[in-house]
Amino acid sequence: MIQPVIAIHGGAGALTRSAMSPEKEREYLEALERIVAAGQAVLAQGGSALDAVTEAVRLLEDCPLFNAGHGAVFTSAGTHELDAAIMDGATLRSGAIAGVHRVRNPVFAARKVMENSKHVFFVGEGAEAFAAGQGVELVDPSYFSTEARREQLLRVQRETPDAAVLDHDGQAMVARGQPAPADPLDADKKFGTVGAVAVDAQGNLAAATSTGGITNKQVGRVGDAPLIGAGTYASNRTCAVSTTGTGEMFIRMVAAYDVAAQMEYCGASLQAAADRVVHEKLPTIGGKGGLVAVDAQGNVALPFNTEGMYRGYARVGEKPVVAIYR
Repeated sequence: MIQPVIAIHGGAGALTRSAMSPEKEREYLEALERIVAAGQAVLAQGGSALDAVTEAVRLLEDCPLFNAGHGAVFTSAGTHELDAAIMDGATLRSGAIAGVHRVRNPVFAARKVMENSKHVFFVGEGAEAFAAGQGVELVDPSYFSTEARREQLLRVQRETPDAAVLDHDGQAMVARGQPAPADPLDADKKFGTVGAVAVDAQGNLAAATSTGGITNKQVGRVGDAPLIGAGTYASNRTCAVSTTGTGEMFIRMVAAYDVAAQMEYCGASLQAAADRVVHEKLPTIGGKGGLVAVDAQGNVALPFNTEGMYRGYARVGEKPVVAIYR
């Protein structure tokens, strides 16, 4: 009998513990614990891995601490472009959306693509039209904005106008001159995507990932989060993976699928395969970040090659475990 388990992430980056306020650290840890416990509760009630990762990512999207949904970062044009993907390990069905401006919970739209269309990936206006037709809630684009993210964009544009600052890294720029940073991780070196992976009591795996992209990015840029095999992957034969980091590098390495491929073709364990991708392969092209993964036996891997990664996991019947630093 498999002990169901869920794991989540909310971004990776560099350590600033010495300058961080205990209150801000506690805020992040409490959010991680609350969200991973909600996914755990779905599994404890006999829910599917798909339902568990959907619920966890929905809550991460609704939490302004993380760069997805409400609290997403701004593009160079002062807009928001949201991406998400989900994959069912039992059937290899998957759904993804990218470049949406009004979908409150992009993970819901991605799931509708998976379940109710013959396609895998919708972008832009077509994605929003499909989501609306499926009854997914749309909101005014201002819903995603927060003052912290807006100030972050303005500061990046003033100080490094040509830079696209990865995910919500710009918070360190906002925090300069303050006694504590706006974020427990050094936001100049932080990669902010959210995601969840799970295995349920039936042994089925699922993965979901969502992101607001990168601060001051060129309009239309898409990273790894919604790309099946790069930022999101699940197969009952091997594992479920959700990544966070320098998206372009994770795309070039097909990072999420690489973990599964090493398990299937080389007989590698989940931990060995995940470690090799994160600690050996990605660094060869400057890839920074991490991933969360579970396999069909309920093993969990949470490797990262930065100094910290917002992360947590919870097995049914056990207390959730959450952490930021190594």
